[in-house]
Amino acid sequence: MARHEPERTCIVTRAAQPAAGLIRFVLGPDNQVFADLKHKLPGRGVWVTARRDQVQEAVKRRLFARAFKAEVRVPETLADDIAASLRDDVRQGLSLANKAGVVLTGFAKLDSAIAEKPVVALIHAAEAAEDGRRKLANQLRKRLGEAISDFPVIQDLSNDELGLALGRSNVIHAALVAGAGSVGFLNRWHRYRTYCGIEADPSGLETETGEPTIMQPAGSERNE
Repeated sequence: MARHEPERTCIVTRAAQPAAGLIRFVLGPDNQVFADLKHKLPGRGVWVTARRDQVQEAVKRRLFARAFKAEVRVPETLADDIAASLRDDVRQGLSLANKAGVVLTGFAKLDSAIAEKPVVALIHAAEAAEDGRRKLANQLRKRLGEAISDFPVIQDLSNDELGLALGRSNVIHAALVAGAGSVGFLNRWHRYRTYCGIEADPSGLETETGEPTIMQPAGSERNE
């Protein structure tokens, strides 16, 4: 029997939805509002749809004070701070995937791996040259055909961010293969992009990237 996921009500839209699609907020010291991205902090929580524009709306309309029924302190940068935290979480997820041995790097290695291994996503540094992206995309087309439209391509992280996550310098192209850590990273990436409102991003494959459909609170993956 499928486990019933509890629903929560967004204080902006007033719509109820599964908790995985919202961000929980709690009060910290001096009644400052904090985002509980892992849904684990103690205390009463209020919920906002996990999108930057919805958090901005909650701040603008002073909805946290109304929801907590208290005088609260809300950082003006709250929405941007959450985006930065979720981006950090993407990097952490990639680091965990790398430790799990499911990350491949280097153009030549990827070129052969696409044909021989269960590659589940491509990762390009934001600065990656179009030529390299196109060559790897062509390899994918040979393997996937029309199914390429559902294949995730990550282009959100810079060369420096990839290097920091993977513990090596000058990472331009990488790939994920199936295994422990891959799903966790893709969920974190999906959550970040959904929050920023960029679910459909040009993938470098001349179509839209596919997105994993499972969303979890950041850091809650069980198989990492």
